[in-house]
Amino acid sequence: MTIAPVKQGLHKEIDSIAPDKSISHRCAMFALLADSPSIVRNYLLAQDTLHTLEIAKKLGLKVTELGEKGDFIFTPPSKITEPDSVLDCGNAGTAMRLYTGLLSAQNGYFVLSGDKYLHARPMNRVIKPLQSIGAQIYSRNGGYAPLSVVGRELLGFNFTSEIASAQVKSALILAALFAKDSSVYSEREHTRDHTERMLCGMGAEITRDSTQALSTIHITPLVRKLKPLDIVIPADPSSAFFFALAAAITPDSSVLLKNVLLNPTRIEAFKVLESMGAIVEYHHTECAYEEVGDIYVQSAPLRAVAISENISWLIDELPALAIAFCFANGRSEVSNAKELRVKECDRIHAVISNLKALGITCEEKDDGFIIEGLGDTLLEKTAQKSPKVDSSNIPIFATAKNVDCHATAHAVSRNDRDNSLCEKVDSSVVLRSFGDHRIAMSFAIMGLRLGAVIDDEECISVSFPNFLEILREMTEVRLLD
Repeated sequence: MTIAPVKQGLHKEIDSIAPDKSISHRCAMFALLADSPSIVRNYLLAQDTLHTLEIAKKLGLKVTELGEKGDFIFTPPSKITEPDSVLDCGNAGTAMRLYTGLLSAQNGYFVLSGDKYLHARPMNRVIKPLQSIGAQIYSRNGGYAPLSVVGRELLGFNFTSEIASAQVKSALILAALFAKDSSVYSEREHTRDHTERMLCGMGAEITRDSTQALSTIHITPLVRKLKPLDIVIPADPSSAFFFALAAAITPDSSVLLKNVLLNPTRIEAFKVLESMGAIVEYHHTECAYEEVGDIYVQSAPLRAVAISENISWLIDELPALAIAFCFANGRSEVSNAKELRVKECDRIHAVISNLKALGITCEEKDDGFIIEGLGDTLLEKTAQKSPKVDSSNIPIFATAKNVDCHATAHAVSRNDRDNSLCEKVDSSVVLRSFGDHRIAMSFAIMGLRLGAVIDDEECISVSFPNFLEILREMTEVRLLD
């Protein structure tokens, strides 16, 4: 796809951000464990979460559509049933890892498979901890999907994870709910906690103790089925962050992102953007299973940062933050983020290879990257003369109809672009998505400033089906044959 650079500031209220992916996955899975039908509204109808829902149906969940798109009644089976076919996870690592934990404790034989990208992702981080508590799991090539799971009764456990991963934690918690005895899961870094919050809201007995060194979760096996869910899934902050980035790097811009999940473990990227100098405000509106509200972001000159903590809270947003680093003044660095190498693609390599192709000075590290920001003198100038926009009344941004978007990025006139970074990069290259939705979306947002051609946009539908629809309200986007 080809993205044209914008010629004016972005001022927009966005209330159509994709529903939260993590919570959608869990709603379909956890509804299987309830004692009566769950009502789930605003379920994410994207490839990953639809695979999770289809697997739940094969395990016995009855799905009834309500009037609005994405609104369902999930009726649980009396018990999880053994399927008569392979469980296809598509590209969804969350589905494969969490279902592996849940199914390892259910009677039956289960085979979990996926696409070529998922088959290239390591699964031993989940397999080995589960095997240590008695799970029978067989894999291809020493730890890769497809996975065969032979469900059985498991032991209680006391496990300390060396990997800061919410997926590993969630898989172990789901297994522990069906273990013989109580279990303890400890992590050295407090990872995203949707599983604990939602299961506790459904009546599970899960408690957390934290010390300076460890965060410890105590899980008591279920003695009865869980209470049903009654939830409206909020907007995904990881998806919303792309348009926060758009406002932060585009002079004289602001966005109001509506009804976003504000779980503290999910908005760390917004905190980083704020520390870089962008104006960020949070307006809480409600709190049920999770904290929810609106996020307002306004452009301002950005400064470099060094990130080495709370990496598990940033793992999905680091590719987008890398784009912000390019427009900052100074040298930004990310460390302790080796987990980026085992996501949908090797995101460290993907980010750095694309930036180097553009001519931006950067360095790939084993556990992160370094980016030399070229700054943005235009942002500095506009920040002095642009008053703060009232977040309660943001004017709707009119589509930039006068931008001529050609088949290749180098056809965009450099005279139409602003100075600084725009004059120093080579936009004649075709950027690679590596089949990763977050890489594709991150560089699409960069295209709002520089223009861009990206080799594959289809992967975006994995998590954010209407991303291009929102992007088209800001600039011209063309899909190439």
